[in-house]
Amino acid sequence: MRSLLKLAAAVIGGVAWVCLPTLPAIGATDSETIGIFEGRSDIGDVLHPGIAQYDANAQTYTITAAGENMWYARDSFYFVWKKVSGDVQLTADVAFRQTGGRAHRKAVLILKQDLTADGVYADAALHGAGMTALQYRRSKGATSQDIELNIDFPQTARLVKHGDEITMFLSMHGEPLHQTGASIKLHLDGPFYAGIGVCSHDQDTTETAVFTHLELAKLTATQPEKPALFSALQTIQTEDRFRRSMMVKTELGGIGSANWSKDGQFLYFNQDGQIWKMAVLGARPELLNVGPHLWCDDNHGLSPDSPTLAASCSPTQGQPPSIYIIPLAGGEVRRLTHEVGAEFHGWSPDGATIAFTGIRNGRTDVYVVPAQGGQETRITTAATNDGPDFGPDGNIYFNSDRSGTMQIWRMGADGTHPQQLSSDDAEDWFPHVSPNGKQLVYLSYAKGTKGNPQNEDVKLRLLDLTTLQSRVLVDLLGGEGSLNAPSWSPDSHHLAFTGHEMLPSNADGPAYEMVPPKPDVPVK
Repeated sequence: MRSLLKLAAAVIGGVAWVCLPTLPAIGATDSETIGIFEGRSDIGDVLHPGIAQYDANAQTYTITAAGENMWYARDSFYFVWKKVSGDVQLTADVAFRQTGGRAHRKAVLILKQDLTADGVYADAALHGAGMTALQYRRSKGATSQDIELNIDFPQTARLVKHGDEITMFLSMHGEPLHQTGASIKLHLDGPFYAGIGVCSHDQDTTETAVFTHLELAKLTATQPEKPALFSALQTIQTEDRFRRSMMVKTELGGIGSANWSKDGQFLYFNQDGQIWKMAVLGARPELLNVGPHLWCDDNHGLSPDSPTLAASCSPTQGQPPSIYIIPLAGGEVRRLTHEVGAEFHGWSPDGATIAFTGIRNGRTDVYVVPAQGGQETRITTAATNDGPDFGPDGNIYFNSDRSGTMQIWRMGADGTHPQQLSSDDAEDWFPHVSPNGKQLVYLSYAKGTKGNPQNEDVKLRLLDLTTLQSRVLVDLLGGEGSLNAPSWSPDSHHLAFTGHEMLPSNADGPAYEMVPPKPDVPVK
C-alpha cells in the first residue's frame, strides 16, 4: 500500500515533487487537525454541518456534508484544508459511498484563495453522475466556469498548480496519471488553502465521499524537461450564467480550428494537415478525403447548406495555400483560387460567394470570389486586413489595423461603408457572427502583439452587435488556430475552439476512450 505522503519520483511540468510533512494522524474528533489537514469549515450557508473522519490505518478521509451547490457566484460545501503557498499538487482516489443521489453532488480536490463562499478557487470536481470537471472562479463574486470531460468516473484525480497555471490530471483504472486537456490560468495569492470537500447539491440532505491515497505535495524547481504541445478541442456555452466548456478531444500535437455542422451533431477540424469529422459528444474521429497530396491548415468552413467544405490547402506543408472545394459526400476536390496565398474565412449566407484573405505582393487584404469559380476581387486596399467572415446580414466582418491597432470592423460585401466595431485595449482577430446575428466572437491578444502567433495568452470575447459592448468569454493559451474557422453551433448558444497546453512530453494523452455523457444529467 502506498504511504499517505511519499516522495514523488515523477517530474511533472519540469519540476520535482517533494511532499509536505505529515501531521499527526487522528481519528474522528472535533479538533481542527485531521490527518495532514489543519482545519475544516462549512463554506457558505449549510443546514447540516459537515463531518470529517480520518482512518490512519486505512489512510482514508471520509467526509459527510450537505450544501446546495458549488457553482454560480456562491458555494456551499464542507471543506477540509491546509494552508499552503507556492506551487503544489493534490492527489487522491475519490469515490462516493453510495450510488444514486443527486447527479451533480460533488467530491472535490480544491485550491481556494480564502474561506468565503464567493472566493477565487479551482477544483477537480467529480460528480455523482460520473462527470468530471475542472471548475474555477476567476474573481471574487464572479460566476463559476468549468471545463467538463465527457468520460466515465475516474479512479484518481490530481490538481496541479504551477505558477498561475492549474491543470487536472486523471487516471481511469490505475494507469499513470495523464493530462486531460483541462488547464486554466488562475492567480492565487499566497498563502491559500488546499484540501478536499463535498457538496450534496441538496441543502436538505447529506452525501458521503471517501478520499484514499491522498497526497499533498509541494513543488520544488529542478532541471526542466523540454515541453511538448498538447491541444484540446472544446465547446463552450455562451450564456453569461452557464459558461460551461465541454472537452471533446485532446491530443499530443496541434489541433486546429473547428466548424460546427448545421445539424449540430459534428465538428470538423484539422490536425497534421488533414481534415477530420467527429461527433460533438465524443467518438473516434473520421478522416475526410480531401484528395491526394494536400496539406490543409486552420482555415476551413462548411457551406450554408453543408454539402461542401472550403479549405485552404497546399501540395506540401509550408507552401502558400489555395482554396479548395471538398464535397463531403465524396467526389472530385476542386481548386477554387489559382493564385496562391489564399486563406479561407467565410461563406456568404446564400453560399454564392467566399471571402478570404489574400497575401499578395507583400500585402494582406480581403478578397471575395464566386464559390463556383471565377474572378477574384480585392475589396480592401488600406492597412492590414484579415479574417473576413460573412454575417447573416450579408456584411463582411474582419479585423484591420487601419485605426492604429488591430480591431474588428464591418463593411458591405463590396468593401463599402467600413465601420469599426471593437475599440478595446487589445489586438483583435478573426470575428465570427452568430447564426442569429445578435453577437460575434473574436480572439484578443495583448496590446502590441504583432501578427497572430500561436501559444499566447489570449481571450475569446463576445461582442453584442446592438450595444457594441464586449465581454470576455474565456481565457486560454492559444492564438493562431484557436478560432480561425467559423465555429458557432447552429443554435447560436455554443462555440467550438482549440486551446493549448505546454506539458512534458511524457504527460501522455488520454489512455481511455471518450464516451457520451449520461443523457439524463440535468444542468447544474
